[in-house]
Amino acid sequence: MILDPTIIRNIGISAHIDSGKTTLTERVLFYTKRIHAIHEVKGKDNVGATMDSMELERERGITIQSAATHCTWDGHHINIIDTPGHVDFTIEVERALRVLDGAVLVLCAVAGVQSQSLTVDRQMRRYGIPRIAFVNKCDRSGSNPLRVRDQLREKLGMNPVLLQLPIGLEDAFQGVVDLVAMEALYFDGNQGQTVRHDAIPAGMLDEARAHHEALLDAVSMFSDELTEAMLEDRVEVELVQRAIRAATLAHQITPVLMGSAYKNRGIQPLLDAVIRYLAAPNDRSHTALAGEAEDHEVQLSGSASDPLVALAFKVEEGRFGQLTYLRLYQGTLRRGDPIVNVRSGKTHKVGRLVRMHADEMEELDSAASGDIVAMFGIECAGNDTFTDGTLSVAMASIHVPAPVITLTVKTNSQSLPNLSKALRRFGKEDPTFHVAADPETGETTISGMGELHLDVYLERIRREYNVPVETSPPRVAYRETVQIPSRFDYTHKKQTGGAGQYARVAGRLEPNAEVDYEFVDETVGGVIPREYIPSCDKGFRSCLAKGPMIGAPVTGVRMVIDDGAAHAVDSSDIAFQEAARGAWRQVFSQCRPQILEPVMKVVVEAPVEFQGGVVGTLLKRRGLVVGTAESDGFVRVESQVPLAEMFGYSTVLRSSTQGKGEFTMEFARYCPVPEALAQELVRRHLEKQRG
Repeated sequence: MILDPTIIRNIGISAHIDSGKTTLTERVLFYTKRIHAIHEVKGKDNVGATMDSMELERERGITIQSAATHCTWDGHHINIIDTPGHVDFTIEVERALRVLDGAVLVLCAVAGVQSQSLTVDRQMRRYGIPRIAFVNKCDRSGSNPLRVRDQLREKLGMNPVLLQLPIGLEDAFQGVVDLVAMEALYFDGNQGQTVRHDAIPAGMLDEARAHHEALLDAVSMFSDELTEAMLEDRVEVELVQRAIRAATLAHQITPVLMGSAYKNRGIQPLLDAVIRYLAAPNDRSHTALAGEAEDHEVQLSGSASDPLVALAFKVEEGRFGQLTYLRLYQGTLRRGDPIVNVRSGKTHKVGRLVRMHADEMEELDSAASGDIVAMFGIECAGNDTFTDGTLSVAMASIHVPAPVITLTVKTNSQSLPNLSKALRRFGKEDPTFHVAADPETGETTISGMGELHLDVYLERIRREYNVPVETSPPRVAYRETVQIPSRFDYTHKKQTGGAGQYARVAGRLEPNAEVDYEFVDETVGGVIPREYIPSCDKGFRSCLAKGPMIGAPVTGVRMVIDDGAAHAVDSSDIAFQEAARGAWRQVFSQCRPQILEPVMKVVVEAPVEFQGGVVGTLLKRRGLVVGTAESDGFVRVESQVPLAEMFGYSTVLRSSTQGKGEFTMEFARYCPVPEALAQELVRRHLEKQRG
């Protein structure tokens, strides 16, 4: 079914964890008659919320994967994406906001602006998403919506404008005052399904008038028409609503509404606000990248009659093959149409086109620009752009944060195929879930955004693929090197009857921090025949993989040969390789060997008030603080910390910054380990060798 873009609203519901996003979505679906019974996130009926369709989500009472649904309200079609609140699943919010035209930022009336509220706000700004703030849980003890309004201004730098006031708070919360229409709204019936319009309570009239004037003053700055009407004392509700919409779409104000999703109060006015104040697809302009190097932007028309441009913003394995979520930016998509993947150049035929409702789906024949749909059975990756073949453009990719925590995974040999299948699937579905094979240890490692992120995937591997998986922290990639030069002179002789083996090499082993390994031939007079020089190099190289101290790779050494001897019959390629290996074993311990460890550049960002705690967590980990910088109430701490000390740091940082700190980590250099740690590493290596 092709929809007129003016009646479509693509919105996301985002917030800090446990602010009531999924509960709010459940009420929205109920009042729009999308579902016929309300179930709670942690309800006693063990059904769980509609949008938490995964078994793990219902058990834990959290949203893990963003879920798409749709409903109709007041003649408008609303596509909704309910996103996770936990920072570990931030990619789900990121890719949802990439394709949405508006958002509802849910805030707890007690806790106010929390850490993930800051992250979500940054993501909304990154994609230019206009938003409405909904202050939820006004029935909770300690609720204070006006304080939350002030926090939106102070902590998020918004211009929040109250459109409602609460009638009572905590257990006395009854309804809201609509400051635009200047009336009271009450929610009657067992589940608040009947909205009753009434006069504002006498005790609140003065407060309501004051806030009504503040509302008009705030939005009249963005509407000359409203300013004139105020001067002539002929302000009409529709005029105010148009001004609020214009200011919201221009990111000049953030309308603030309030209610209690759990107590079924304030949801219908929120739906009205979504229709009135948030953008339709044709209210926002979109561009695509064109050219060989994708170096210039092309404006998309958004018209259903122009060539197709669609973005695959999320892929997941469904019961019938790969399910690809699409946002259509231009053109029309019909079942059976040929479409071209711009990245791969492959042409696919659209088999099944569906509209999602959590884990259920409805078949479609066609969809047009502005809509969000899904298609089955087409192999592609997230962020792929599809066209009808007449255009060669690509939508800009989303921002993918780097993983911050790594674990090794292993299982028994019978379960290896299933483990590989699971890791392949999750790596494809989630760009922040990385799978790699450690080239040094051969271990399989998984990386993610936090301990909960990896814990959820490990649990899914156990349940969905029946794989008994075990985890352990990965081995740190230590290195061995030498500190002083030393000479060697080694003769390899072996006589077994017939032709034997003979080779002599002499020279020196030197430290050289500039390169991993360098081989220098300084022999003169043919003491070692030219054909055997590469054999010496090969022999030395074979010793680099495992050093004698802890079995780590050797780096930063130069091998120089300046003398030697050969036998006319007994010398050979093998003999000189063996001589080189013997010389290595002889000289390495004489060069004061030492163990090196990888040191990472760690950059932590957190609110200024946590600066002391952040620096403390880094110093405890043998960290060296390189510099600090402050801006916009945040502090950025740059440091260098050994990788061995960074495991589990994400959890420590969150607890020391109330979840408001974030960090990035990248390799900086190798440095010598402290003597006590070196002795401990050698001791462990010897114990391991003894078995």
